[in-house]
Amino acid sequence: MAVGSHRRRFLLAGGALACVAVATRLSWRAAADGRGHFPVSHSDAEWLRMLGARRYGVLRAGGTERPFSSPLLHERGEGQFVCAGCARPLFSSQTKFDSGTGWPSFWAPLADATLTRRDDYFAMRRMEVLCSACGGHLGHVFHDGPAPTGLRYCMNGLALDFRGASANNHVSGDHQV
Repeated sequence: MAVGSHRRRFLLAGGALACVAVATRLSWRAAADGRGHFPVSHSDAEWLRMLGARRYGVLRAGGTERPFSSPLLHERGEGQFVCAGCARPLFSSQTKFDSGTGWPSFWAPLADATLTRRDDYFAMRRMEVLCSACGGHLGHVFHDGPAPTGLRYCMNGLALDFRGASANNHVSGDHQV
């Protein structure tokens, strides 16, 4: 068999595996996101219409944006980071820090703003962070953050909006503002 044939077969198998992983993630997300158990809920079609495809992929399907792609990574203003799905305040700007990972990071959420659950997707053991109001996927929390908590809430910018202390200061975590 020619080298090109082996390469094509390898690429096709890799692509098929990636498709299976995405489909598994989406079906796992649909079964596990607790729809109907959160104060804010909508049908999948409503969420997609409200959020757009990219934000829907993160908040409702558990996706992850590319590192270093969010405008919120460099947001330094005073205010709150809110859920892009339901506007629930999630993090104070006072808890934001530069983790060097490429995603907006915080050492603590606001009281009762988030929920966590174990996420063993694709053989990785992590703690997923969800919005407590709408159940939207925000990111993950790790035990390698700064004092005083030692936690790093590694959030997707697409899952957040920033509401500055001044009424006119709003920055979207979406790349297409």
